[in-house]
Amino acid sequence: MSNSSSITEFLLLPFADTRELQLLHFALFLGIYLAALLGNGLILTAVACDHRLHTPMYFFLLNLALLDLGCISTTLPKAMANSLWDTRAISYSGCAAQVFLFVFLFSAEYSLLTIMAYDRYVAICKPLHYGTLLGSRACAQMAAAAWGSGVLYALMHTASSFSLPVCGGNILDQFFCEIPQILKLSCTDSYLKEVWLLLAGFCLAFVCFVFIILSYVQIIRAVLRMPSEQGRHKAFSTCLPHLTVVSLFLSTGFFAYLKPPSISSPSLNLVVAVLYSVVPPTLNPFIYSIKNQELKGDIRKVTTHVAEVCTECTIIICQLIGNTSLESGGESHSE
Repeated sequence: MSNSSSITEFLLLPFADTRELQLLHFALFLGIYLAALLGNGLILTAVACDHRLHTPMYFFLLNLALLDLGCISTTLPKAMANSLWDTRAISYSGCAAQVFLFVFLFSAEYSLLTIMAYDRYVAICKPLHYGTLLGSRACAQMAAAAWGSGVLYALMHTASSFSLPVCGGNILDQFFCEIPQILKLSCTDSYLKEVWLLLAGFCLAFVCFVFIILSYVQIIRAVLRMPSEQGRHKAFSTCLPHLTVVSLFLSTGFFAYLKPPSISSPSLNLVVAVLYSVVPPTLNPFIYSIKNQELKGDIRKVTTHVAEVCTECTIIICQLIGNTSLESGGESHSE
């Protein structure tokens, strides 16, 4: 029997027991993390630098890239550090921070995906009112509401979860601090308050899901009424990336939290957690850029410019090194 005040750290679930597999996991997750940083960073740079992309759709996409960067940076660096240094520990305050950031970023991302469904609905079903309904002020307010609701929801969950007395030790069956795993450690008669918060969160998530479904029902009806095949193809191409991202986000999240207890196991929970916490933030930028010619062209320009700058810097460094070597050689020869 232990109290939460006496716990100074938690022990996370390792990916492997042997040192070779731990290093392999570190290398694998490092590659995934760098790919996520590169993809989302390129989208941020392209949208911020190109004035043609200063539209509501790309403004929300920029916010989505920021949230994806935060999501993957909340869980993966700590897991990589644990694999590299062969440790399982995370401090009590670090665990609380991880829970807060994870809940905040993922709930804000879900709210933002709901807003992006509304953006596509207005763009296709009410194109004449698009500038009025989705002006710059309205977009900023909706984005602020998504971020603010995430902060509020995360504060309530974090305060509720870490105020519970702990009776089950400090070992978490997950590679990051997750609320269901923390509830397993709490005393059985004291976590009802947090359960009610989780149920309220699921109800809000269901409302957002219904809103997204209804938006796309209206979008599909409007697209099918378009006389031009080219217009239908263009409308569907602007909705397909968002629909793919929403499907990936919801399918992995729902399977992680709603899978039957009969098929639950530590190894399966580990794989599912990687799927819903690592895969969507990594794939989202590639999903959005693969069919978007404007975004793809801007990303190509950014990468070309970065490559040119890196080449010029390399040439300058080589010249400086060469001049330094010649000067030192001349001084030694004169001596």
